[in-house]
Amino acid sequence: MGDLLGEGLVWGGKDQLYSVLDRLLKHRDALCTHLQGQWRDLFGAQLDVLLYDLTSTYFEGQAEEIHKARYGYSRDHRFDCKQVVLALVVTPEGFPVGYEIMDGNILDKQTLPAMVKKIAALYGPAQRVWLMDRGIPTEEHLADWRASHPNLKYLAGTSRAKVKATRDQWEPQPWTQVRDTVAVKLFQENDELYVVARSDGRQQKEIAMRRKKLARLLWALRGRRKETKRDRLLMRWGAAKAAAGRAAGMVEITLPRQDQEISRQTFSFRVKQEKLAEAELCASLIFLRW
Repeated sequence: MGDLLGEGLVWGGKDQLYSVLDRLLKHRDALCTHLQGQWRDLFGAQLDVLLYDLTSTYFEGQAEEIHKARYGYSRDHRFDCKQVVLALVVTPEGFPVGYEIMDGNILDKQTLPAMVKKIAALYGPAQRVWLMDRGIPTEEHLADWRASHPNLKYLAGTSRAKVKATRDQWEPQPWTQVRDTVAVKLFQENDELYVVARSDGRQQKEIAMRRKKLARLLWALRGRRKETKRDRLLMRWGAAKAAAGRAAGMVEITLPRQDQEISRQTFSFRVKQEKLAEAELCASLIFLRW
């Protein structure tokens, strides 16, 4: 650092550098604008396509001095710790053009309007395409977007419920091969264009993983028929269900009541063939809306 700055810098550890960030915070927007100009001149970076996503980071302890630290949905599966949510906007090349540190209990869908407004204030209104996961925009956001921001476009993921609701529209259509292992279908609904993409390799992988977990679950259930105590059976079923994950939803099971003995009549199970077939049909489908 001393060589770079031409100063006799005394190294005091990483905290010395971290403390400087407090002074830079009020200049954050100006720095982002300056860096974006540098990236445009040096690397030809543009702001016509933006990728928006969120993550979180948690704190050990009470984090009492961090006023944005809250208990919320933890992507690190540490629901016992307070956290903050980090929102980041980058170009396709990976250059960050804006970020925000938010309360740890904020919902993903609550962050989008403020971030769109922030980018417009920093870099001016322009015709841009925003790429987002399905959990970020709501139907209300997208409807307002189409009505109030004609210069802004979006390409967003779509919920599984929408995949099922529009199945009659896209399933009869033929697949169009766009790459060796990637095929797509397109259909229009109201003012939006929907894209259904399928990766054959990924589909086969997901089917194989699901069937492997399902086979293990069925094997474990068959072994449980030898149990003589109901409580022990329920404990083993709970462990097997947790290990199977979503594959457990493919099995319909009947458990003995408190006053019943374990037998083939009181303890039975079967695979939900229709649900399994539907899951395998939609395996690895990527459903986008434009």
